[in-house]
Amino acid sequence: MSKPIMLFGIHCHQPVDNFHNIVDRAIEKAYKPFINVVRNYNFKFSIHFSGWLFEYIKEHSREFFKSLQDLSDKGNVEFFTGGYYEPVLTSIPSDDAKRQIEKLNCFIKDNFGQTPKGLWLTERVYDESIVEDLINVGIDYIVVDDYHFLSAGFKKSELNGYFTTEKGGNKLSIYPINKDLRYMIPFKEAKDVVAYLKDFKDGNAAIIFDDGEKFGIWPKTYDWVYNHKWLENFLENLSDNIQTMTFNEHINSFKPNGIAYLPSCSYYEMGEWSLRSENYFKLQEIREHFKDIDPYLRGGIWKNFFVKYEESNRIHKRMLEMSKHRAKKSNKQFVENLFKLQCNDVYWHGVFGGIYLPNLRDNAYRFLINCENEIYRQKTTKTVTIDSNFDGYKKVKLVSPEIVAIFDEKYAGQMVEFDLRDKAFNLQNTLTRREEFYHKSITRDSGSKSQSGIDTIHELKNNDIEKWRDKIYYDWYIKNSFVDHIVDDSVNIENFERCSFKEYGDFANQPFKMISKKPLTFERNGGFYFDKKYDTNLKKSFGLKNGTLHFSIQINSDFVREFDYLLEFNFHFANLNNVKINNVEANSVRKSREPIKNINIYDGYTRKVLNINFENEFIFMSYPLNTVSQSEGGLNYNNQGITIGALFSLRDRLNKINGYIDILSVSEE
Repeated sequence: MSKPIMLFGIHCHQPVDNFHNIVDRAIEKAYKPFINVVRNYNFKFSIHFSGWLFEYIKEHSREFFKSLQDLSDKGNVEFFTGGYYEPVLTSIPSDDAKRQIEKLNCFIKDNFGQTPKGLWLTERVYDESIVEDLINVGIDYIVVDDYHFLSAGFKKSELNGYFTTEKGGNKLSIYPINKDLRYMIPFKEAKDVVAYLKDFKDGNAAIIFDDGEKFGIWPKTYDWVYNHKWLENFLENLSDNIQTMTFNEHINSFKPNGIAYLPSCSYYEMGEWSLRSENYFKLQEIREHFKDIDPYLRGGIWKNFFVKYEESNRIHKRMLEMSKHRAKKSNKQFVENLFKLQCNDVYWHGVFGGIYLPNLRDNAYRFLINCENEIYRQKTTKTVTIDSNFDGYKKVKLVSPEIVAIFDEKYAGQMVEFDLRDKAFNLQNTLTRREEFYHKSITRDSGSKSQSGIDTIHELKNNDIEKWRDKIYYDWYIKNSFVDHIVDDSVNIENFERCSFKEYGDFANQPFKMISKKPLTFERNGGFYFDKKYDTNLKKSFGLKNGTLHFSIQINSDFVREFDYLLEFNFHFANLNNVKINNVEANSVRKSREPIKNINIYDGYTRKVLNINFENEFIFMSYPLNTVSQSEGGLNYNNQGITIGALFSLRDRLNKINGYIDILSVSEE
C-alpha cells in the first residue's frame, strides 16, 4: 500500500533594500535554521527565494548559500522561479514580467544547476492574462490557493493534485495549496499534522507552499519550531508515514485531476484586506450569518489597493510611466531601478506593513527618481503634462536639474510629488490617515483557532489597540501640499491635528482646472459656505526658477467679510527625530504665538534646508503626521511626515498670497 504524498514548499522574500538588521534576523531565525534541520532528513521539498534575497544571502551569508547548493546537488530540493524582485506579475507590463522571470531563471541555473519549471506567484495573485507569458518563459506549473478553485466551483475533496488550464491553446498546470495545512503548519502539534496527512489516500497529494518566515520570525514561532523541536518532530513522524516529493517529481509521475479555469483572485484574506473598512465589516456580517459560505464570497481583487490607497496608486502609475520609456530598456541602471520599483510590498497592506512602512515608500521613490534621472539628464527646466493615473485629469511635472515637482488637477492643483533629484528622495511621500478595520476590530478574524500549539498571525489579538485609541485620527482629504482651507477663528492646533475643524470652502478635495502651462496655473470656481453659498474663484500658480519653487494664490470672492485662509503643507522625512522647524524639534505639536513670514525646515537625513517664504504674515501650526497600523508583530505607531499650516487672516474680496520654497544644501562636516 502506497504512502500518502505531501508536496511541501516554502517561499522566502524580503522587500528590496529592506533594513539589513531585519533581513539578517530572517536569515538567522528562520531560513538558515530551517535548512539546517531539514538537511539531516531524507525530506524532499521545493523552495522559492526572491532574486534580491538570493543576492543578499550569497553576499552576506555565504555558508548558508553553500548549504542550499549542497541540498540542490543532493537532489532533495527543487527551486521555484518568479519575478526577480518579487512583483505581482499581473500588475506590471508583460515584457517586464518575462524579463524578471528570465533573470531569476538565469540566477538559479548559474548557482544551483537547475532549470526552473515551477513558478511562485507573488501573493498568489492569479489572472489568466499571465498564462501565455509564463509559458513563453518555460514555466510548466504554478501554485495558487485552494480558494481559487473553490471560487471556480470545485469541491475541496477534489483538490488533491494538479489541474491544467489553457490560454490560446497553450497549457499550464496549476497546483492548489491546502488552506488547512497553511493554518496547521507549523502552528499545530506535529503529530496532529501528520495524522491529518495520513487521510490522503490512493495517490492523492497534500499540498502546502507557504511563507518561510513562519518558521522562526512570526510571533512565538522560533521557540516553538526549534527550541520545542516542532520541525524535528514533524520530520521524524513524516519519515515513516508520508512520502515527500518535489513538485517536478510529482507532475512527471501523475496525471492531472482535470481542467480548470480560475477567476482573478488571490488568497481569501487578501481579498478582505483590499476592501475599504466599511465593506470589510459587511463581509464579516455575511460570514457570521451563513455557514460554509467562503467559496461563494469574494472580497476585492489585489488591484483594489490602487483604489483604496491613492499613495499606492501614484507609485504604481509612475512605475508604468517609467516602463513606457522603451529607449531606456537597454540601460542596465535604468532597468534595475525599474524592476526594483516593481517589488510588491509597498503597494498593499494587510497583516503586513506594506504601504504604511515609510522606508518601503522611500525605497520605491528612490528607484523611481533614479529612473527619472536617466530620462531628464539635460540641465534645463521644463514643464511636462501627463495623465499617468488614467483618471482623465492632467498631472503636470515641473522639472529642473535640482527637483521634480508634480501637481494634479484632480487633487485641487495640489503638489503630489516633490523630488530632490540629487538625494533621490520625495519630500511629498506622506500617507493619509485612514480608517482600517483593525482600528475597531481588536481580534484579527481568521480560520479556526488552534486548540493545541500556537496562534497564527491571523489569530493574534490586538489587545494593545486600546492604548492607541486617542491617537487614531482620520483625514477627509489626501495629505498633499498646497491644500486650501477656508476656516474661521475656531481653528486651533487641536482640531487641526484631529482634522475636525470647520471647513467653509470647497477647495481642499475638489478638482481644479489647469488654465495655463506657463506659469502653471490651476483654477476652481467654487464657493464659501456661510449663511449661503458665496461664489468664489481660487487660482494658484507655480513656477520653477534656479531650483526655487515660486507660488502665488489668488482668492476672489463675493464674500466681503473677514475670513481665515489656512494653507496646508505635508512633507515627509526619513527620520523626524533629525528634523527641526525654525530651530525647534519637529516631533511635537505646536503653534506660533506671533505672526511670522518664514518657515525654515532642516532635515539631517538629506542635509537640506527648506525655506518657505511668504510676503504675507501668518500664524504657524504643525504636528507630526502619525498612523496606527498593523503588522505581523502587532500594532505600530509610525510617523508618515509633518503637517504644516499657514493661517492667514484675510479681509478683502480680492486677496493674493505670494511666496516661494527654496531648497539649500548643508555642507558636510
